Amino acid sequence: MQDLPHRYAVSARAAAEGEVVVSSRGVGEIPTAAPAEFGGPGDRWSPETLLVAAVADCFVLSFRAIARASGFAWRDLDCKAEGVLDRVDGTLRFSDLHVRARLVVQEGTDEARARRLLEKAEKSCLVSNSLLARRHLALEVVKA
Repeated sequence: MQDLPHRYAVSARAAAEGEVVVSSRGVGEIPTAAPAEFGGPGDRWSPETLLVAAVADCFVLSFRAIARASGFAWRDLDCKAEGVLDRVDGTLRFSDLHVRARLVVQEGTDEARARRLLEKAEKSCLVSNSLLARRHLALEVVKA
């Protein structure tokens, strides 16, 4: 990891109607729109789905780094995340983030260790740590 602080710059541009295009130097553009719940088309990434995707992605990347540093072998990690948007104290925000992680490991793997590393990944995720929402983690370790 590079020395802190890290800075991440993103641009968003749009006309009076239609999609918003978000971009960051060195990566492709992402067309976005409001979700169907806010009158959008519901067929594009939205700020809401991008935020929840960032939670899932950060969890997987955190686990990968922790497993590597711990010398822990694993085969596959499937992470499903759901964010609950609600009005809390008069403010519209994500009230809860639910992460369901399914880790596939080899037979003979210490399941308790796998769970500890998954829990550590959840606690280490900088995206989730930056949000006010309550966090819920459900784990499944499968030996294959």
